[in-house]
Amino acid sequence: MNTQTVNAKNIRIIFLGTPEFAAYSLEALAAEGYNIVAAVTAPDKPAGRGQQIQKSAVKISAEKYNIPVLQPEKLKSQEFIDQLRGLNPDLMIVVAFRMLPEVVWTMPKMGTFNLHASLLPDYRGAAPINWAIINGETKTGITTFFLRQEIDTGNIIFREEIQIGENENAGSLHDRMMVAGAGLIRKTVDAIAAGNAPSIDQRSLITEGTQPKEAPKLFRETSRINWSNDGNSIRNHIRGLSPYPGAWTEMVHGDEHPVAVKIYAARFNPTPHQAQIGTVTDDFQVAVKDGWIIIEEIQVPGKKRLPVSEFLKGFKRNGIIRFQ
Repeated sequence: MNTQTVNAKNIRIIFLGTPEFAAYSLEALAAEGYNIVAAVTAPDKPAGRGQQIQKSAVKISAEKYNIPVLQPEKLKSQEFIDQLRGLNPDLMIVVAFRMLPEVVWTMPKMGTFNLHASLLPDYRGAAPINWAIINGETKTGITTFFLRQEIDTGNIIFREEIQIGENENAGSLHDRMMVAGAGLIRKTVDAIAAGNAPSIDQRSLITEGTQPKEAPKLFRETSRINWSNDGNSIRNHIRGLSPYPGAWTEMVHGDEHPVAVKIYAARFNPTPHQAQIGTVTDDFQVAVKDGWIIIEEIQVPGKKRLPVSEFLKGFKRNGIIRFQ
């Protein structure tokens, strides 16, 4: 890492990222005059019903600021590595991107750092925002750290704590962390340029005999609601997966075949009852072991996401409804 003070606006930066979460930071840096010599992002790909070719959010932002864009299929290709070397980067910044080969992240003389959406060492992995809410956390944060070979384990530069609202979902937390992340990235670049960036070994933050909480990739079965859980856990599961990828369950309506429905918002009412777990009332309250989950937003196959009050206007009940 550099130990001499240089002008942060003169550092040759390569920015690597793909989604909106990364694009926000890229635009913040570019708007303030930081020297982004290239943006590396995913190749354009078809998306949506019409399979129209779409650019990543980072590419759109880079083009807005006339920043050259690299879109390698393979990060280990010699052509890509030669392109990076030709740009003579001083620093690389990674936000929501693929795992980089060592030859890439060791290239800049000032190092490569990553922005992660948790208070490392907790919630290493692909879905830290979702898992923090699913697990019922009341706070999380953002961290910048220097890259090393093992994912999300490098020395910490800065951490910033962020409170999680009682009824907040993953979407609103994502947006707040996206904005805060841009500020933390600027702070990190400036500290590296000044030669006084901290470098804290994550192992020093792990209490002996404990393991950091994890944030693995979300799969379809991970997102399925387990109605046998307690009400608060179910509510946290739903808001932790809203709006994406969405918590889901199978709805059995009378004698019809089960259909998968997504639930985007719900409340928990801890009122005792004698109903069978998974039973759905006329106003779409679901019986759980310690009360009722009150469904507020739902989506059934072939329909758009709706508040339950709107959904029920067009819903014809035909027998008992169960969620399973």
